Amino acid sequence: MQRRFRSLVVAAAVLSAASAPLAEARPAGPSAEAPHPVHGAARVTGTPAPGVTLTSLAYGRRDADDVWTVQVGLPDRPGGPLAGAPLALGPRDTALDVAEELRARGFEPRVEAVTAPAYADRRAGVLGWTVRAGRYAEEAGAAALADRLRAAGFTARTRYTAQDGADDGAPQHVHVLRVDLDAFGGRLAADHGPTLHGTEKLTGLIGAAGALAGVNGQWFYDSAPGGLYVRDGRLLGSATQGRAGLRMEDGGRSFSVDTFTAEVTVTAGGETVEVDGVNRLPGRIWNCGGVGGDLPTQRPLHDVACTDPSELVRFTPEWGAPPSGPGAEAVLDGRGRVAAVRAERGAPVPPGGSTLQAIGDGADWLLRTVRPGASLVFEERVRDGRGRPVALGPGTTILQVGPALVRDGRVAVNAVADGIVREGPDQSFTYDWTVRANPRSMIGVDDRGRLMLVVADGRRPGVSEGLGIDGAARLMRALGAREALNLDGGGSSVLATAAGVVNRPSDAAGERALGTGLLLLPPRPR
Repeated sequence: MQRRFRSLVVAAAVLSAASAPLAEARPAGPSAEAPHPVHGAARVTGTPAPGVTLTSLAYGRRDADDVWTVQVGLPDRPGGPLAGAPLALGPRDTALDVAEELRARGFEPRVEAVTAPAYADRRAGVLGWTVRAGRYAEEAGAAALADRLRAAGFTARTRYTAQDGADDGAPQHVHVLRVDLDAFGGRLAADHGPTLHGTEKLTGLIGAAGALAGVNGQWFYDSAPGGLYVRDGRLLGSATQGRAGLRMEDGGRSFSVDTFTAEVTVTAGGETVEVDGVNRLPGRIWNCGGVGGDLPTQRPLHDVACTDPSELVRFTPEWGAPPSGPGAEAVLDGRGRVAAVRAERGAPVPPGGSTLQAIGDGADWLLRTVRPGASLVFEERVRDGRGRPVALGPGTTILQVGPALVRDGRVAVNAVADGIVREGPDQSFTYDWTVRANPRSMIGVDDRGRLMLVVADGRRPGVSEGLGIDGAARLMRALGAREALNLDGGGSSVLATAAGVVNRPSDAAGERALGTGLLLLPPRPR
């Protein structure tokens, strides 16, 4: 069976080193009205509680186009070394040069154009060119070729073509927990382990909270959540300015996907200054999108650690033991009064209080301005994508992850604004993380107001390949989502109930410890 491939995802163009220039590949694809294959899925549905259904879906099939191959690394500059070449894809001329070198050494490469679908803020187009060799039914054949290529001085890794992200008919296993909160009577809540600094398995969070079920939440870095985290109205994590997230009120009965920014300031000695972060390591801003002159950028850039040598970072009791090191800090009691000013960092947070850590010029400011016995006043302002203030009440939850997948019933992936598309010639990250198939976790709400916690298994060749970000968005829309958001994925993707893990996490060790999770909690006792 020859499967249909989506237009403008991954198009192969086999070139010789001496071939004439080719136009960009524009493969034909199904119309926008073509039904999503999930509608024909085999399904097993259970009802863990009133108003809650858990459905496991299996669709797609392996065919002759699904083969193991070898990707040959490209150098990051013209004429660069082939051993250790870091790029998965690069400029066409570079790919052709590598292909020519491969042929000179007796290999039979092919050069393929890699294109990305259109996103809400980026047109479809060629990301770059990749070099591959060999086609094998089993991974062992590709692995043997990769060994030969490495012995010849090339950089090589195996790839499975069904995970290129192009194939709507690839095998998939998807798990959907759909919740009518009014019928269920409980609520959806964000949670973390005993402290923010530290990770916890989802099954551990479910057990500790007495939850019915849950799904993984945010990215986590340095063993702590990354991105804006508001729980029960308390701002516990710094915003990645302008990145997507979910906002819930009343335990999920009000649910929306938006982009968020946050501004935190502190006033001391009549002077008001910006606080760079809340509950994160000073000087290191994961996913960038910070404030105050971070380098190399203040725009979101996923999985990149920006830096800032001069920062103020606030720590609350939820963090646990704050980091120690050079700089300065103020220790505040529960009323915001300064109990101590120290010329180093690492004091414990008083119960109900906080500490304000400072490095670089921030430390100079703190030691010059803050005095024991004085009161510091913090102000926190969160705004949505239209710049409107977001009130943080006791029922407010904000979890910034991203990107957005569905807005107002339409597929709408804010890929560039969310930092999952790189600028410049090296598009390896965009290809591997955004375009190619990976395990994905998603959350959404349908037109009837029912919440949807969804996990697509991946990295299981011939069984469940996973989804690209565009594929995740189209799946959520096909499942009926009016609003939907991508959650942390890859080895973190896990959906579980009180009885155990539902899906098949891709890590060899199984379920991974997480920064945050979203838990379906039962009704409170009357």
